[in-house]
Amino acid sequence: MPSLSKICSSFCFLSLLPRSRSRAPNPQAMAALRRFSSPAILPLRRFAASCPFSATAGDDQAVMTVETSVPFTGHRIDTPSRSVETTPKELLSFFREMSLMRRMEIAADSLYKAKLIRGFCHLYDGQEAVAVGMEAAITKKDAIITAYRDHCIFLGRGGKLIEAFSELMGRRAGCSKGKGGSMHFYRREAEFYGGHGIVGAQIPLGCGIALGQKYSKEETVTFTMYGDGAANQGQLFEALNMSALWDLPVILVCENNHYGMGTAEWRAAKSPAYYKRGDYVPGLKVDGMDALAVKQACKFAKEHVLKNGPMILEMDTYRYHGHSMSDPGSSYRTRDEISGIRQERDPIERIRKLILSHEISTANELKDIEKEVRKEVDAAIAQAKECPMPDSSELFANIYVKGLGVKDQAP
Repeated sequence: MPSLSKICSSFCFLSLLPRSRSRAPNPQAMAALRRFSSPAILPLRRFAASCPFSATAGDDQAVMTVETSVPFTGHRIDTPSRSVETTPKELLSFFREMSLMRRMEIAADSLYKAKLIRGFCHLYDGQEAVAVGMEAAITKKDAIITAYRDHCIFLGRGGKLIEAFSELMGRRAGCSKGKGGSMHFYRREAEFYGGHGIVGAQIPLGCGIALGQKYSKEETVTFTMYGDGAANQGQLFEALNMSALWDLPVILVCENNHYGMGTAEWRAAKSPAYYKRGDYVPGLKVDGMDALAVKQACKFAKEHVLKNGPMILEMDTYRYHGHSMSDPGSSYRTRDEISGIRQERDPIERIRKLILSHEISTANELKDIEKEVRKEVDAAIAQAKECPMPDSSELFANIYVKGLGVKDQAP
């Protein structure tokens, strides 16, 4: 076993190695890290971690720099750097999380067609990079509120598959006790405030959450999410005006998937440059199919709004399914358009290529992850199917008038 002094001096050497600005980790650092990652020297590595000059990360934590797919476009603000720092561990977590979200939404499609999910159901597949990239830049103390395409945001906030599928199928174990359904996911302990079915109505609510954060001096922010279909709502501009007047720590995130229901953005908006809509509020256009670009933009936005007040992020993204399950999604756009986006911009495939090009994992190992995800989703569905429906008495729970509709109990 190497001596303690040798271990510490080696970690000191690692800390002085320059980070590679290329798309690959620094070769010297990677080789040195591999030499000192055996279990036999783990106790010494832990000791070295307490030294101020040490750099003790293993290969999965080696810092690497990746350039975003396209530049950011700014309005009334300088844009962040395209060079994003990440690690092999983060890239693998992105791959797994997005694969889990994708599989959940595909399964929800099947459950809806089998009539196990009723009512409205809006799927998120294609837009997963927004959910995972945003979470990578913030903490669970920061708040998120969104519209009705909310399943994957809920998972990103730490929600469980069993809670998601139970809610979709109206079961008691659901995140909203089976009473909210697809559009009303909620996770208060992780500052996730839904899931809202009225177009644009969540925007002033999100600005109100940010007002509470500023009043409490929490140094946290609120991400208020909406689609391009809601971007023309008057309440957006009213809420944004008040937020700018009061310098609230709110980030308005327009998930622009280019179709509000079945209407293309160019038919509904005279100016589809949604990141410029605030005029007096800075904005940033982001490739919403690039998880690392989303992470960089959200980190940048959080730092900005804590000091300066609101900001708009336009996420250029795309949904593969129709607007909802009642929409085939092919009457107002071509199948070639959808397949072209899948081939060129799919967020999961981008991360897969990045992982393979840097030899972080093999193709077979990534397939194994996808198989594990499929089993996890199948198990959660089976478990959710066994969950009971809410009791009929729940129909009158959480109503402000006591006893409304409840029959008198027999003596």
